Amino acid sequence: MALFKKKADPLSERARALSSEIAALEAQIKQLDTLLQQPQARPRLRSTARPRGLAVPAAPAPPREPVFEQVDHDRVKSQPESEMTKAHFNELDVRKFELAGAWRRLKNHFQGPPANNPKLVNYLAAGSIQGLRPMRYEKRVARNRVIALTLILVAVLWGIAAFLFKHR
Repeated sequence: MALFKKKADPLSERARALSSEIAALEAQIKQLDTLLQQPQARPRLRSTARPRGLAVPAAPAPPREPVFEQVDHDRVKSQPESEMTKAHFNELDVRKFELAGAWRRLKNHFQGPPANNPKLVNYLAAGSIQGLRPMRYEKRVARNRVIALTLILVAVLWGIAAFLFKHR
């Protein structure tokens, strides 16, 4: 009877399988690297042109000249400034307050960056991955938890206030 047995998570099983494949590939890479590093079976030939003990240092390579690319400065300078126009500043050169722009910036600040993989986000939101709960369920649980903790906090504050006003 598997009453207290935890269900197998398919994502962790897949992660274990992939990590074992990676370990096997790394072992194969090390094996091939050691084969490359081993000296060849051919005999090594020595040069008899110079004595064995003296080593002549090689001449240093001359420094290479830097390579510069042509840049089209007109195209770079002609980029239109997105939000910086004279209409955005008042007569004292102070930026005007724009309610729509401020709201958009505030919304973007709390929204966060867009997802790198929108398909994965859709799968997570819909609960299409086996073994994971859908995002709407997780949001509902989190919302209920916040509501419950808020009610507990209000009850505790109410009790403290009632105690203080009673013993005044």
